[in-house]
Amino acid sequence: MEIAAKIGRKSIRLVHWFIDLFILIIIFLLIAFSCYAIWDSGQVHNIASHRQYEMYKPTVAGDTTSFEDLQTINPDVFAWLTVYGTNIDYPVVQGQDNKIYVNTNARGRHALSGAIFLDFRSAPDFSDFNSILYGHHMENRVMFGEIALFSDRGYFEARRYGMLYFDGKEHGLEFFAFVHTDAYDTTVFKTAITEPDEQQAYLDLLLQTAVHTRNYVPVTVSDRIVLLSTCSPNSTNGRDILIGRIIAEVHDDPFFVDTPVSTPIIPVIDEISGLWTQLDMWARISIAAVISLLILLLIISIIKRRKRR
Repeated sequence: MEIAAKIGRKSIRLVHWFIDLFILIIIFLLIAFSCYAIWDSGQVHNIASHRQYEMYKPTVAGDTTSFEDLQTINPDVFAWLTVYGTNIDYPVVQGQDNKIYVNTNARGRHALSGAIFLDFRSAPDFSDFNSILYGHHMENRVMFGEIALFSDRGYFEARRYGMLYFDGKEHGLEFFAFVHTDAYDTTVFKTAITEPDEQQAYLDLLLQTAVHTRNYVPVTVSDRIVLLSTCSPNSTNGRDILIGRIIAEVHDDPFFVDTPVSTPIIPVIDEISGLWTQLDMWARISIAAVISLLILLLIISIIKRRKRR
């Protein structure tokens, strides 16, 4: 009976030991994964920042050398969009369809953040009555992450103007409406509207369904309007759209702060998959070896502690 009791106690201690070890390993792996996930998420947002592209921005003086450099890297780049008072200050691309730049950035590289892109059905010279620009809603106010903020009346009123560069020169943008709609609303996401009566009906629809408008901005079918569309964080399949018109006058940016433009540091990671898939075999083996060593040391520490009892 005594031998059986000893065996039972040892068995219980062994089971407890394995349970403790299993829990510690799980906790360790969760902590390691969480740290990596936080780091990798920060890299994704860093890659999507407008500061990664500011060196390419066309200057007011008309020097487009840097912008042309970006076009050399990716010929699909054809314009530049700036919304004053926000971080929306990006090159604009247009692909052969609306899928390419969902996960491809303005440099033509795979990226979860994608790019700001013009609907493939719209004219690249913005000569259509309405042109639709798309961009991801992202945290940290990158890409079109600030479009949703225009749902606040004060935020909307404070940010009336922007700039759209295309055809070798800057054009003004005047924002006159903010619309919240559904991703499948074909009456809003409609292009190539050529008939004057259809253009008027489309404009009336936007103004009637808008959350905010500037009634003192006289928008007519003679204007060329631009829709900045992104996913809404407040509803499933929702879309937030900031709508402006192209104007001749380029207004000064009241939020402008003169800061030196520095060459961006491009993180050495795969812009869609993160660090792990970009590492070569030996780097992965080294990381796995370090993790295994830490686990082994943890096991040894537990065994020694158990023996002291």
